Amino acid sequence: MSTNKVNAAIVGSTGYGGVELIRLLASHPYVEVTSVISSSSEGTPIAEGYPHLTEIRTDLLDGVDPQAIRAKADVVFLATPAGIAAKLVPDLLEAGLKVIDISGDFRLKSPALYEQWYKKTPADENLLAQAVYGLAEVYGDRVADVDLISNPGCFPTASLLGLIPAVAAGWIDPATIIIDAKSGVSGAGRGASLGTHYSELNENFRAYKINKHQHIPEIEQVLTDIVGKPVTTTFTTHLVPMTRGIMSTMYATVIGGRTDKDFVELYSQYYEGRKFVRVRPEGKWPMTKEVWGSNYCDIGFSVDERTGRVTIVSVIDNLVKGAAGQAIQNLNLMMGWDETLGLQFVPVYP
Repeated sequence: MSTNKVNAAIVGSTGYGGVELIRLLASHPYVEVTSVISSSSEGTPIAEGYPHLTEIRTDLLDGVDPQAIRAKADVVFLATPAGIAAKLVPDLLEAGLKVIDISGDFRLKSPALYEQWYKKTPADENLLAQAVYGLAEVYGDRVADVDLISNPGCFPTASLLGLIPAVAAGWIDPATIIIDAKSGVSGAGRGASLGTHYSELNENFRAYKINKHQHIPEIEQVLTDIVGKPVTTTFTTHLVPMTRGIMSTMYATVIGGRTDKDFVELYSQYYEGRKFVRVRPEGKWPMTKEVWGSNYCDIGFSVDERTGRVTIVSVIDNLVKGAAGQAIQNLNLMMGWDETLGLQFVPVYP
């Protein structure tokens, strides 16, 4: 395991994901953030937009220039809006940089599927094939020493970690999966909009992008890979008037008469040694507050003998395990380090 310092650049440093990367990497023993980059705020101090970073980051924001980035960094995190990373990655790779993309441009292997769901021009098909999907607890062995990692989406992270052990074991019928997912408003980003306006959001609770959310094909792509045949799901997202957190509540028909105890044992074995997934004991279910500010995913279960279905509850912090934290976890695995480096934060409570 190499313990040489790695210099990192963050493109999209003025978004919530980029700022969370700065916060988390400040505690990483082997990583130094040497360039914070924003095309919209180039030349201004990052602490001007985020005063909580005063004395932590005093540098001016850089512009996007792959060769200039290469002079300062070894690895680049892309925390950009959809459609931007697809344009930047070819030049970044050509410049000899390793790339971890948080934007979603490299999650879907099919260019046509990406264009259909994201309404953007897809990335080069060869790069899509090269990108490794970094769901760390499932595909972590594939990311070692690669050049391009696609960080999973926040909703897919919570949902897939909650589903995969049961799907892989054949304990639930994948054709019956329903995912009811709820997110805090930080998942919508920092930009102002009517949907995130305080008076619209406060004391309100709404579903959005019903049957049209761009994370649907990502979830189905991974489940299809696990099962070995096409899987389709019903996936509905809701916006909750809280800042951070995702709760995915999932329902599926149980195969083989399993109990709560069986599910707890299966998941405990599947995630054994993976420090960031915590399986609740029988009769206990997680809350978003219990993972706030951390890289944990907490999972609980309830089998209903009356209906023959299981309810799986999975929670994460959307900005950490759902974005920046998992990206750092992937960097650790890419570099051959312990995956917990720089991420051993106790959740903030209450």
